[in-house]
Amino acid sequence: MRRREVIAGTAGLAALGGGAIAVGEWNPLESGAAVDPIELETIDAPGSEAGTATVPERGRVTFVELFATWCTVCQDMMEPLGQVHDDVDADVQFVSATGEPIGNTITRADVADWWREHDGTWPVALDADLELTEALDASGVPYAFVLDADNVVTWSGRGRKSPDEIRSAIDDAGGE
Repeated sequence: MRRREVIAGTAGLAALGGGAIAVGEWNPLESGAAVDPIELETIDAPGSEAGTATVPERGRVTFVELFATWCTVCQDMMEPLGQVHDDVDADVQFVSATGEPIGNTITRADVADWWREHDGTWPVALDADLELTEALDASGVPYAFVLDADNVVTWSGRGRKSPDEIRSAIDDAGGE
């Protein structure tokens, strides 16, 4: 059932043109349950190689940002994310993922071009089936999460976030 709510929320978000919509009652921060790792396709773009990535990766602190190329707030977040990415230890998994419908209105090349234009320098992945979005109970973009080494969500934030806020959340989860 949650998958349908996520899809409906995402569709509603697209119609609104931005922001975040809350759906469902499960809050990953309150549950304390680990998020099961999901294999995502990665795109050949700056800082990212074509292939796959397991997100979150057990044994590492993970930062993940859900984004869309049509989202102006997502575009604005690229600079702060780049600052944090450049500052965190290589032991932190740092990834951005889009759930946009690849092959319909957007292509992998479109995502790679957007990534390049906005100075992305870390892995970018496709959440084609919204599996990661659903696992994190996310609705809307941008939506960021920090998970500890046990894959438990320790922080989440919707919309604009400062580099200090993100970095502090990563540090609090055990990332250096």
